[in-house]
Amino acid sequence: MKWNSRSRLISGVLTTLILTSGTLAAQQSDVGKKRLEDSPRHHEWANFKTGMGRTVRAFVVYPEVDAPAPAVVVIHENRGLTDWVRSVADRFAEEGFVAIAPDLLSETGPERGGAESFASSDAARDAIYTLPPEQVTSDLDATVDFIRKDQATTDEVAVIGFCWGGGQAFRYGAQGDGITAVFAFYGPAPDRALLEKIKSPVYGFYGGNDFRITGQVPQTTATMKELGKKFEAMIYEGAGHAFMRLGEEPGADAANQKAMQQAWAKVLGILKR
Repeated sequence: MKWNSRSRLISGVLTTLILTSGTLAAQQSDVGKKRLEDSPRHHEWANFKTGMGRTVRAFVVYPEVDAPAPAVVVIHENRGLTDWVRSVADRFAEEGFVAIAPDLLSETGPERGGAESFASSDAARDAIYTLPPEQVTSDLDATVDFIRKDQATTDEVAVIGFCWGGGQAFRYGAQGDGITAVFAFYGPAPDRALLEKIKSPVYGFYGGNDFRITGQVPQTTATMKELGKKFEAMIYEGAGHAFMRLGEEPGADAANQKAMQQAWAKVLGILKR
């Protein structure tokens, strides 16, 4: 093959893009890890049994407070319990809450491992979509029960989820017992049969440029109103899917970054009321 000046130029540009992309990917993956490494708060791993006999592994973070604190259950995205999800738990603890992030892929990976045992995030994602709904509910029941029994917590437990976890948080609002509030980030709403059972107030957070999910919001809003349920939807103009994670990354899109900041303020404002 002959290489002319134009070919060399294209090759050089492609090489630069690949190297830059790889470097950026490394930086992005380190965002959550750095927060965890720099955190002064107490982190630990916990294992507990579910009603279905499974053992769930969960990441727990404690705030630096002088009295029992409310708890927040953090449900991960469709790539499993990542450093970023664990960093979200740390951020809640920084604000005075005990936070617990269960690995809902516990015992489902190679050699009965959890999210960390999968060969790639794509493999973890594929496995997540095979989880039986009743198993996810059982895992979350066990998580809530475990954290409520912790002497460092009060009886108040809120649930927050992102992407796949946002949909699971919304579902759990119809199945969990005594949940203070549900925060569903860019996840689909459950069907009407489950919406009828929701007792907790639900707050939905959506990107304006995420029509696959956000396009469902008007119907969900109408159904929840018809059923007399508390539902408040926040739609952030220009933000895309996963704006909470993407908004923290180096060189984040301005709309994602703004949405992330505003959504954090909204969630913490509700929790601290």
